[in-house]
Amino acid sequence: MIFFAALSVLAIAIILCIIRAVKGPTPFDRILSISSIGTIIALGIAIHGFAFQRPEFVDISLMYVLLNFLGTIAILRFYKIKGKKING
Repeated sequence: MIFFAALSVLAIAIILCIIRAVKGPTPFDRILSISSIGTIIALGIAIHGFAFQRPEFVDISLMYVLLNFLGTIAILRFYKIKGKKING
């Protein structure tokens, strides 16, 4: 029961992040919301592992968070380089 409640709350949070990604006035708002979606998905993986007593899912979710973080940094660096070329 609590498992489905937690997943429902995470689903609502993902929907709100999708709305922010669509309506975001700047690219940085969109990047932040997509990064938040990745973090919420990692939380869902960890909750799934806890509910079904599979501790290896925590390792999977940590790797997912690490890849999400590196992807966010790469995209932000791309926008930083792109902005310097346009302005400079």
